[in-house]
Amino acid sequence: MPTGTVKPVTDKTTTMAEAIAAFVHDGDTVALEGFTHLIPTAAGHEIIRQGRRDLTVVRMTADIVVDQMLAGGCVRKLVSSFVGNSSAGSLGELRRRIERAEPEPLEFEEYSHYGMIGRYLAGAQRLPFYPVRSYAGSDLPSVNPGLRKVTSPYDDGEQIYVVPPVNPDVTIVHAQRADRSGNTQVWGLTGIQAEAVYAAKKAVVVVEEIVDDDVIRRDPNRTLIPSHAVDAVVACPRGAHPSFAQGYYDRDNAFYRGWSAISADPARLREWLGEWVLGTRDHAEYVAKLGECYWSGLAVDDALSLPVNYGRRRENAR
Repeated sequence: MPTGTVKPVTDKTTTMAEAIAAFVHDGDTVALEGFTHLIPTAAGHEIIRQGRRDLTVVRMTADIVVDQMLAGGCVRKLVSSFVGNSSAGSLGELRRRIERAEPEPLEFEEYSHYGMIGRYLAGAQRLPFYPVRSYAGSDLPSVNPGLRKVTSPYDDGEQIYVVPPVNPDVTIVHAQRADRSGNTQVWGLTGIQAEAVYAAKKAVVVVEEIVDDDVIRRDPNRTLIPSHAVDAVVACPRGAHPSFAQGYYDRDNAFYRGWSAISADPARLREWLGEWVLGTRDHAEYVAKLGECYWSGLAVDDALSLPVNYGRRRENAR
């Protein structure tokens, strides 16, 4: 390629329905990451609509989207380090599955938050394990046989716990924006999204908006996930609801508070799924069903970041 020419952009944009159909299959291990912020809820809803079954879901903070996927019959096994309705209550379907095996048992593999981070780091770096000192004295090894000890190869010969790598068949994350080739920018709570993407065999990025390449190039330090790690890009505005997207909409605290009552009643939960997930063609219809008045209550004011000068070489520089 001649010097100075720009490499052609590979357009990886697709619809949510096409991305889920192409990259999520029955029996797959699927990572859905986003820590409080930028939770890929719309992707979880599309997995329910498409009737995926026997999934192993890997999610550090198993919350409402996991509860909904369980009620939708999608999940056989959960790998997580936190279970709960984000400080707003409980997850009825998940509790029924674990505590009473109703309507069927759920295989649950538990780690600490840092243990899950270690698994993603090991998976991303293709390491056989990752050491975690904090399991010493914990009771987690008594419930998870995957937590094992190795001996340090150095002089002290210390015994230390390790966690195995995780390499999902597909990782799905939500973000603020990306270009058509998948260079993805995130700000605010960034969580473990980048490591989860690198650990996976395939990666789908869902974004609030797709922007021109120049927008990404003008602010390169916000690019958390580069295009070479991304297989598909989906534009899905408001796709993280009821969580939030910094700079786009706020966390829907009323929804979180109301979810415990919905999920506590199996009939009411399935009625909710029938109306809001299975009864909508896609997330755009879900958004429209809530109505603009509803969304105005989640609107956020501007809090602009100051521009920075990255500098550039002068044309006549030596």
